[in-house]
Amino acid sequence: MSVSHFRNVRISGMKTVIPEHFIDIDDELQYFDNNPKKVARQKKMIGYGRRYIADDRTTVTDLACEAAKKLMEELAIKPDDVGMLIFVNQKPDYIEPCDANVAHGRLNLPKSSPALQINLGCSGYVYALMTAHAMIEAGVTKTCLLLAGDLCARKTDQTNRKAAPVFGDAASATYVVHSDEECNATFVLGADGKGWDKIVYPYGGMRLPLRKEDFDTVVEDALGNKWKPTDVIMKGEDVFAFTMEVAPQLIQDTLTEAKWGVADVDVFAIHQANKQILDMIVAKAGIPAEKAPTDVFSKYANNSTNSVVTVLCDYPSDVKIGKAVLCAFGIGLSWGGAALDLSGMHNGGISTYHTPSDAPSREEQIEYWAKYFKGEL
Repeated sequence: MSVSHFRNVRISGMKTVIPEHFIDIDDELQYFDNNPKKVARQKKMIGYGRRYIADDRTTVTDLACEAAKKLMEELAIKPDDVGMLIFVNQKPDYIEPCDANVAHGRLNLPKSSPALQINLGCSGYVYALMTAHAMIEAGVTKTCLLLAGDLCARKTDQTNRKAAPVFGDAASATYVVHSDEECNATFVLGADGKGWDKIVYPYGGMRLPLRKEDFDTVVEDALGNKWKPTDVIMKGEDVFAFTMEVAPQLIQDTLTEAKWGVADVDVFAIHQANKQILDMIVAKAGIPAEKAPTDVFSKYANNSTNSVVTVLCDYPSDVKIGKAVLCAFGIGLSWGGAALDLSGMHNGGISTYHTPSDAPSREEQIEYWAKYFKGEL
């Protein structure tokens, strides 16, 4: 494992944004043989509840920039105050250029502020937050605006019952700054690239580009779930085994490296894979249940890259969080833990993004780029 310690970096504030459209599991009785008891059983065991889904005119950059603008307003941050931007996500607006540069322009950040993109999912926020700490501690910048998010729900076929009830869309902004006063932070990171294919979108990259005929391909599993080349493949049993092996140990390793005990920690923000998995991690790690929220999954589902941020932002503004341990794991396979002192941090909570009425449709975007190519714009 990789361990890093920082002493002069603090998190000034964070904010999460979710799309306005949502689906409640109670409204999907058709997938449970129209039996309310089956729904109730899944709600109790897995934690199924509400999931927020971005519409087809909303991207992860839209959500993240909305979070950034709101956070900057709440903290009185001017664009020129931002010394660096980092954006971590895995459902980009465009294949090229990266979303970090798109967001940089939309937020009117200065040319002196570099923009860095990180392509990572469930563990991505911890990886990116460590990178922000490293950049600041090394003197590259004194301030960093960290954007994080994913659109797993929008990308998922809602008839695929393996994945659809699990994922929700969200994005966030976190402002990280240099601190003259000591503010300790510890990060523990790891990866197992041999398991890269356990959660994978095999089509769409340079290895296997999508072609017209691919869109007609449909594969059905034994339970009737359908998979298309535009969908993710997840080996659930293998991912579960990986999670049970890695996550509890990651929490213990993070506490050990930070020289903290469980009693020192106010909140354990654990990646919201689902309630059942969370309960097992909490029990195996020996964490008091009241310190490790599991109901966030029921409220917002699995937000992938933004999952641990959603946990923290879900806390009421009048609840002061001091010491926090973050535990994130998943695609890659990868994992990251962080022991953070969040004393004095501004918690901007969770806001809703309303799609602007003038947001371009797919047809309008196609027309725009055709004119752009022809030099008519």
